[in-house]
Amino acid sequence: MEIAAQIRKHRQQAGLSQEQLAQNIYVTRQTVSNWETGKSYPDIHSLLLLSSLFDVTVDQLIKGDIETMKQEISQEAVDSFNRESRIFAAMCIVSAVTFIPAAALGLSRNQWWVLGLWVFLYGLTMYEAFRVEKLKKNHNLHTYREIVAYSEGRTLEELEAAEERGKRPYQAVFNVLASAAVGVLLAALAIWVAGFFGG
Repeated sequence: MEIAAQIRKHRQQAGLSQEQLAQNIYVTRQTVSNWETGKSYPDIHSLLLLSSLFDVTVDQLIKGDIETMKQEISQEAVDSFNRESRIFAAMCIVSAVTFIPAAALGLSRNQWWVLGLWVFLYGLTMYEAFRVEKLKKNHNLHTYREIVAYSEGRTLEELEAAEERGKRPYQAVFNVLASAAVGVLLAALAIWVAGFFGG
């Protein structure tokens, strides 16, 4: 990556070690090492400090890496996506596990507040589902591989990305069918529970 070579070249021309450069721009030596090996990119603030220290323009530093930097995923965004996904998964499990006991208790003993509590929990689960879907839409994530790659803080290679774009229409159909199947299953369970405890 061009920016890695540029930072290394200018650092060496300035006669600075990675440690000295890190101290001058207020980062760790490991951060400088990651920049020079292409494992990560400097943020805007660091780029400005580097350009000032090396007496070059930001354009000279980044050259052909602008597009790659645009695709760089911030760790904060990845952490947020992973956190929301874990919350959603946990709420789905709790909703599924508590459905039959809540329905049984609510219908057999006329304790409708238990069913109301479950409906509230299910509503929260759906709210979390919409939040996760919004994050997926914001980051253009549609297929399983895209989601896994993003959750690991990386992007797919161009060929892989093209393959995944080809799967998106089929994935949309699958999502609709899976949602319909879950709805039918829940309706069937509700009817069975009502018949079992009502009759």
